[in-house]
Amino acid sequence: MVTQNISLDGSIEFLGNWFDPTDQDEEVAAATREQSAREELLLLGRQTFEDFRGFWPHQTDDTTGVTEVLNRTPKYVVSSTMNDPEWQNSTVLGADWPDRLRELRTQGDGDMTLTGSIRLCHAVLEAGLVDEIRLFVHPVSQGGGRRLFPDGYETSSLHCLEARRFGNGVALLRYATR
Repeated sequence: MVTQNISLDGSIEFLGNWFDPTDQDEEVAAATREQSAREELLLLGRQTFEDFRGFWPHQTDDTTGVTEVLNRTPKYVVSSTMNDPEWQNSTVLGADWPDRLRELRTQGDGDMTLTGSIRLCHAVLEAGLVDEIRLFVHPVSQGGGRRLFPDGYETSSLHCLEARRFGNGVALLRYATR
């Protein structure tokens, strides 16, 4: 499953200040916690993993509960350069990561979630490893930035599972890909 924060014009790359994970509307934070409760493992690319590792474990006043969830959730980082992830419950996946993900998908009942990690997001989509896409659509346009789907990627088989709007204008859209 892919979970992304996305601008109204389709960017998942944060070029401005339209998303702050530490300052979320309570309704959106509750929806995020609801998702995290079903999360069996978190998949991240190296850059996003390093960003998370450098920020979340050091938060001492995290009222959203994200720090605790991230510390306890098994994390898998896809990297050809990292050896030691230096964060509890973290495993590095190398070049055979697609096969390892297929294997991990058969081992559990919870969600295997990828967030951020734009290049990895594109790769898992192209490899057919995504069964659900969850988008937190923010009511902003930033006029550029990398998109959820890579250039040339087409799909016509998405099925809407949920559409929920929150008081701050953010909408949660969930789509099944199969």
